[in-house]
Amino acid sequence: MTDNQISSVVQTEIENTLLGGERRYTRADIAEKSGLPLERVVQLWIAMGFPVHTDPSAVVYTDADLDALRLITSLTEQKVIKPEMEVAIARTLGQSMSRLAEWQVAVVNSHILDRITSHTASEDPADLDAIRRDARSIAAQTVPTLEALQSYTWRRHLAATAGRSIAGPTEETTSRTLAVGFADMVGYTSLTRRLGIEELTTLLEEFESIATNIIARGRGSVIKNVGDEVMFSAQTAEDAAHIALDLQYAFEAHGDIPELRIGLAWGSVLARYGDLYGSVVNIAARLTSSAHPGTILVDTAMTEMLDGDSEFRLKAIRSLRVRGFHKLKPHALRRSADDRPKER
Repeated sequence: MTDNQISSVVQTEIENTLLGGERRYTRADIAEKSGLPLERVVQLWIAMGFPVHTDPSAVVYTDADLDALRLITSLTEQKVIKPEMEVAIARTLGQSMSRLAEWQVAVVNSHILDRITSHTASEDPADLDAIRRDARSIAAQTVPTLEALQSYTWRRHLAATAGRSIAGPTEETTSRTLAVGFADMVGYTSLTRRLGIEELTTLLEEFESIATNIIARGRGSVIKNVGDEVMFSAQTAEDAAHIALDLQYAFEAHGDIPELRIGLAWGSVLARYGDLYGSVVNIAARLTSSAHPGTILVDTAMTEMLDGDSEFRLKAIRSLRVRGFHKLKPHALRRSADDRPKER
């Protein structure tokens, strides 16, 4: 049996384990059993990031799919979310889980195939029943562990986020005043043309690991990583400034990773489904793209928040004309004395 045939058998068995059973329903069946209009079923399915089969009569849905539809629509029925939010929530959940699934599969895939290959090498490689048993056994051992870890991490983040976000009854919970920053690796695009896949993987892992560690220790939050760039936020301008300076110091001292350029802005942002939006975000991004390698630029509001703090030096630089903004008047941020970051 070829490796492709083995992979196909393994995929089928793991899929059945993960999907909560075999595929039993067509598109029309799932709409009828859920009691939802077909158009709404398709809309939610697409929003969660799943392709719609070109054949309407194809049997592609499981009991778990039916349960999921009932769960998300129950949030609307119970008035936990507004009807117009339903698709957006499904989309955000689908995008987040898709990224999570990608790395989880990458972690366990080689382990599964190694186990299967090792087993079949000592027996009849054409024994499909043995391969199926091995695939089910490995999935049964691995999936619950990942699921439990995922649930724990989600609950821990939920508790931390809820603690930061609880507002008074008259306060708009989606509007928050924060420091927003971007840190971008200089020369990343040209660097990728020279690196192999393994070297690029190592580079990105080091970048994300160092950045995440510094941001978390600095009481900030990672909003998202996009290849060579990390977006973060902080509750205070001082925390954001320390994070930016610590990031700069760490990457200057790390010879294997390119220098950073960093932009920071302060003000009101829209917090929506785990991301941040608004002019403050756009200003921070524009400052980052305008910064020279190894420098940190901050906007006027951030400068005013940090003015008078003896730990920082702020130097006015020439005004910038950038897309979407007529004129920005940034300052370069530096430490006031010791170049080394302090324990906080």
